[in-house]
Amino acid sequence: MSANIAYAIDHNPSYASLKLSLRPNQVVSVEAGAMAAMDSCIEMKSKAKGGWKQGLGRMLGGESLFISEFTAKEKPGDLYISPGVPGDIQHYVLDGSQTLMVQSSGFVAAGPQVTMDSKFQGMKGFFSGESLFLLKVTGQGDFWFSSFGAILEIPIEGSYVVDTGYIVAFEDTLSYNVEMIGGLSFKSLRTSIFGGEGLVARFSGTGKLWVQSRHIYSLVNFLNPFRPTKS
Repeated sequence: MSANIAYAIDHNPSYASLKLSLRPNQVVSVEAGAMAAMDSCIEMKSKAKGGWKQGLGRMLGGESLFISEFTAKEKPGDLYISPGVPGDIQHYVLDGSQTLMVQSSGFVAAGPQVTMDSKFQGMKGFFSGESLFLLKVTGQGDFWFSSFGAILEIPIEGSYVVDTGYIVAFEDTLSYNVEMIGGLSFKSLRTSIFGGEGLVARFSGTGKLWVQSRHIYSLVNFLNPFRPTKS
């Protein structure tokens, strides 16, 4: 399906920014605080899209309670969006029949007919070391999500294994389980400790998976020894 909202993704994959070209009276929802610049004909207001229940659900999924809503009044205008984390931006079109699962804090922008809610991962999220909640995206229209690093799209038919820290989004036609790489054994524990590998998600089914080229916790661990400390 083609995009309903005209857009361009610039400076990807490292420092991607999103340009939305809105038609008169066209509306788009954007991650709170992500607006970088816009034409003066565009009006902004903050709202808890979907009501307080869905807003609280988004908070559990790592998003803001409120969403910024932009409307081009009377004439067309351009809106520039910059995600908080340096990386890539991916566009996805929902036709009303599919559901997209997105990592917490991955939301960038969406059309007015797209709905976002949180889905509890249960113990899978707890053991993976990632968020306990994912964003569940449904409805019809355009949706944009972001990553830390470049985004790689992987079509899956059957089984596929991904480190939990690299998952960005996946279609809900895929199911997954979190497990230790190599299974539960002394050999797999040794691989995790000395090889730097640990918990992985094993996907199964048919659908698309998006992974990022960098792991934000690896960056945190790299920078940790350089933190200023009290003598």
